[in-house]
Amino acid sequence: MPSIRIALVDDHPLMLSGLQDLLSRSGGFEIVATGRSPRDIPYICRVHKPEVIVVDLFMGCDICAVIAAAIRIAPRTKVVAFTAAMGVEPAILALDAGATGYVLKGGTSAELVQAIRSVHAGGIYVTHSFTSEVIARLRDAPFRTRAAKALMFDLRELRIIHLLTIGKTDEQIAVALRIDRTILDDHMSTLRQKLEARNRREAVIEAGKSACPPTIH
Repeated sequence: MPSIRIALVDDHPLMLSGLQDLLSRSGGFEIVATGRSPRDIPYICRVHKPEVIVVDLFMGCDICAVIAAAIRIAPRTKVVAFTAAMGVEPAILALDAGATGYVLKGGTSAELVQAIRSVHAGGIYVTHSFTSEVIARLRDAPFRTRAAKALMFDLRELRIIHLLTIGKTDEQIAVALRIDRTILDDHMSTLRQKLEARNRREAVIEAGKSACPPTIH
């Protein structure tokens, strides 16, 4: 599988160096460019055309406007906002500008790697600690509602929901997904929480009510 082409922009040299080391160790990434100021972002997108660019949100300017401009230049480039800001509002602004990932710098390295892989695959990723708040805020416009659905369930959970709604047993779901039952049990536990269901029966009922697309096989 080809490596994901990554660009990194952060005005803190130590953070930039740390990100490079992290992604190099993680494997599956090719760092094609780095930058240390907002003006580097459109240039990198135009010249290097990374598949994903990781951007610090606080670099002394209207970074969201820069993100929007960069996406116009390179619409196939996915933007992950990487920030120390704890509030929901910066996440909303970044997502509205066109970012599809939002990760807190206080999180784990694994979370950043997961975010990059998720947005590269076409998903939307927001730090788990306030995903529910972001979903609530995103739901006040059609675009935001679509993004909220993408945030609520990952691709595997969407497939589990589809299989539940067509009457598959846990054993059949595990076989279809090619995963161990213990892993499926973990996914089912997470799904019950998201669906606010107390047991499998309620999960099936709530899954049937959900707006998840039935075209996932």
